[in-house]
Amino acid sequence: MRPHIKQAHTIQAGNHLVVFVKQPRLGRVKTRLAADIGAVAAWRFYRQMLRTVLPPLARDRRWRTWLAVTPDGAPGPWPVDVPIIDQGPGDLGARMARPFHVLPPGPVVIVGTDVPAVTPARIARAFRALGNHDAVFGPATDGGYWLVGLRRRPRVSDPFRGVRWSTAQALADTLANLAGLRVAFVDTLSDVDDGAAYRAWRRDGGN
Repeated sequence: MRPHIKQAHTIQAGNHLVVFVKQPRLGRVKTRLAADIGAVAAWRFYRQMLRTVLPPLARDRRWRTWLAVTPDGAPGPWPVDVPIIDQGPGDLGARMARPFHVLPPGPVVIVGTDVPAVTPARIARAFRALGNHDAVFGPATDGGYWLVGLRRRPRVSDPFRGVRWSTAQALADTLANLAGLRVAFVDTLSDVDDGAAYRAWRRDGGN
């Protein structure tokens, strides 16, 4: 039975990796990419990312992996057996803020599944950075970010107020909300959100 997000405090403290995912329905995922390469190709890409990115992250014992799913209550299928929480209502900022407030004590890192280069080693570097920083980001080449994490001590910050999502200003807006805090950065990576990025991924060996 799916654990409700409000029951998450029964899990012991530690590092928490939250992977944001959508139910892999044709026409409902990677809509920006689908506008360039077609809905079927975009759907296949998303399903492939779920199968290849998720399992190595979920198997790593250095953190507890959670899937934050949308729509709420979506049954999957998911390629890993980990706790599932609903993303809940609101814009992307509201949905991303929720795990920081409701998960058990410990650092929280959030990633998506549209960055093929996400690896356990890169996630581990983010958690190490939170040992002496308040926040950590994995910048994306388009001005956004593929990873965000908060130490959550001594308090939980609110980094997502007024962020212009899906623009080149997304990272800068988020950093402005964290002024005065210690912020670290890990690798800059490319997400696959349009046809050009998809073709570059294919040229680099994606299939």
